[in-house]
Amino acid sequence: MANQQPAQAVSKTAPGKHGNVLPLWGNEKTMNLNPMILTNVLSSPYFKVQLYELKTYHEVVDEIYFKVTHVEPWEKGSRKTAGQTGMCGGVRGVGTGGIVSTAFCLLYKLFTLKLTRKQLMGLITHSDSPYIRALGFMYIRYTQPPADLIEWYDGFLDDEEELDVKAGGGCVMTIGEMLRSFLTKLEWFSTLFPRIPVPVQKNIDQQMKSRPRKIAQKEAVTEEATDAETGRQGERHRSRSSRRSPSPRKSPKRSRSRSHHRERERRGPSFDRELERERDRQRKERDRDRGDRERRRSRSPDRNQDRNQDRRERKRSHSSSRDRRTERRDKERDGGDERSKKKDRDTHKDRGSERERSRDKKNREDKEDRRHKDNRERHREEKKAKRSKSRSREKRHKSDEEKSRKREQSHSREKERGRDGESRSHKRSHSKEKSHHQRESNNEYSKHGERRRSQSIN
Repeated sequence: MANQQPAQAVSKTAPGKHGNVLPLWGNEKTMNLNPMILTNVLSSPYFKVQLYELKTYHEVVDEIYFKVTHVEPWEKGSRKTAGQTGMCGGVRGVGTGGIVSTAFCLLYKLFTLKLTRKQLMGLITHSDSPYIRALGFMYIRYTQPPADLIEWYDGFLDDEEELDVKAGGGCVMTIGEMLRSFLTKLEWFSTLFPRIPVPVQKNIDQQMKSRPRKIAQKEAVTEEATDAETGRQGERHRSRSSRRSPSPRKSPKRSRSRSHHRERERRGPSFDRELERERDRQRKERDRDRGDRERRRSRSPDRNQDRNQDRRERKRSHSSSRDRRTERRDKERDGGDERSKKKDRDTHKDRGSERERSRDKKNREDKEDRRHKDNRERHREEKKAKRSKSRSREKRHKSDEEKSRKREQSHSREKERGRDGESRSHKRSHSKEKSHHQRESNNEYSKHGERRRSQSIN
């Protein structure tokens, strides 16, 4: 397949959009992921069992289409870190992470397939689901050299396709906004992207400033509708109260600032608001702590006098309690000797009982060992008897077989002898018949000769 390229060739390719082989930047084994996320991905049953069966690029894309509903690294409610600040490694759910999301499991699965440039372009230009495109752009952010990020993201910074990136919903943004956050921010929910070198980051920031975000047609229509509503409300307020000053809708500067603020809210509704809320909450807590301290410091002198009296009474009570404690200690020391003696006796008794128990245990173990030995010997003797019986049976069987063979051999010999005797008797009878015939023929011949002789004489 084209999606399985050697790692050496990947590391040697030149940067830029040339060739089908993608260069890998950073660690070629961990994909530059957070170690906690990587360990949870590798140990998750979804990655080990279900994604292990997926072998091709198209199967993984189909799995993304059916399973991915957000782009956070953790599932909703599995990693509870709300309200925790600073180093909180001992808190439950932080040291081990949580339930890793299917999006990051599939992202690492794509990394194991070693995507080609054509496959990656197919991901980021996919038309079926925005989450397929989001995982393609995230793959670029994690694996590609920082100098090539602008080249990859350049044609998609004004993309208006929307997706909900937060687990459980509530953070809808466009593809362009997501890519701008990838380039300008290091954080992504509760994880960090690979760091971009400072000169490359400066170049990216300059290009992002020189290229402001375009306003979509839908947003322009919604802005006009909101402006019309605000104008109607202002006219109503004017009709009600003539003494009030003219509405701020007339000043063009103020309207521009309002629209700019609305644009800002629409661009980054998730990260900026959450950060501002947390900062406000921390500020309020600090102000509360300061107010409590100031109240404690600014107390009346009467309270200070009461405090001094309380302290004196406490000292007296402490002194009396110390005397009582010393008396108790002395009594405890006197009774401690007796207690220690009793303890020694109890310990001696316990030791004796323990010794007896150990002896009983040893005796039981010896008895069990003897039983095991006897059972083993019996088993061996039974095996030997069985073997001897089987051997005697085999010997008997062999002797019977030998006897039967000998009988068969003797029968065969007798048959052969009978056949030989019959053949010999047949031969003798045949020879006798032949000799008889010859004799008869000779007699006839002799008679015939005598007749001829007699005829010749006559």
